Amino acid sequence: MKLVSWNVNGLRAAVRKGFLDYFHEVDADIFAVQEIKLQEGQIDLELDGYEQYWNYAERKGYAGTAVFTKKTPVSVTYGMNGDSHPEGRILTIEFEDYYFVTLYVPNSQRSLARLPHRLDWEDEFYDYIQKLDQDKPVILCGDMNVAHQPIDVRNDKSNHGNSGFTTEERGKMTRLLDNGFIDTLRHFHPNRDDIFTWWSYMKTVRERNIGWRIDYFIVSERLEDKLLDSDAHTEVHGSDHCPIVMEINL
Repeated sequence: MKLVSWNVNGLRAAVRKGFLDYFHEVDADIFAVQEIKLQEGQIDLELDGYEQYWNYAERKGYAGTAVFTKKTPVSVTYGMNGDSHPEGRILTIEFEDYYFVTLYVPNSQRSLARLPHRLDWEDEFYDYIQKLDQDKPVILCGDMNVAHQPIDVRNDKSNHGNSGFTTEERGKMTRLLDNGFIDTLRHFHPNRDDIFTWWSYMKTVRERNIGWRIDYFIVSERLEDKLLDSDAHTEVHGSDHCPIVMEINL
């Protein structure tokens, strides 16, 4: 199975920049997108062979997630723990043998004004994922808005303490990975310090690969022997993020 995740930073804008060309070329079994920035009825995607599931934010032009899947799920959950979550940041697609979860973790903001909300969200999410994992294995993907280790951000020393690279945010990721989950890219590329998934729009930043790795495929540890590959399609433009891809034998 081939799985793709991409923070498109506005799906309508991404479509104008070639999203559909990439979508059809990559031919994923499941394709997840974050930060769709639209409401129901604002886009009509012709995706033959795929079922479409959308979690829109209540606020117009903001956040939101979607999943396009070739296989019909057993169930779909919008939000966590029975709460719809008005920013549309999480979608859980249940299949017979696993859960597929895509999420767009809240940004702490440059001033860290939203860090307390972010940390509360992380705690709720951690409990939610652990509960799912007790039932069946979990495949988690999306923009987690954190560079976990120094090799996940080009200028780690100057960015220490900044949004996305605070001790608190990194600690939440460590907790997840220390309690039953695998960062799949690091499983295959433990020492690569040049794989990033997000770049500022500032001039020449992406060309010089001054980026952050904040998009992840994370899976339950018991799926480790089924992993085939995990990588980032850094050559694909259309957003300030690039798509990430995982292959798994399920």
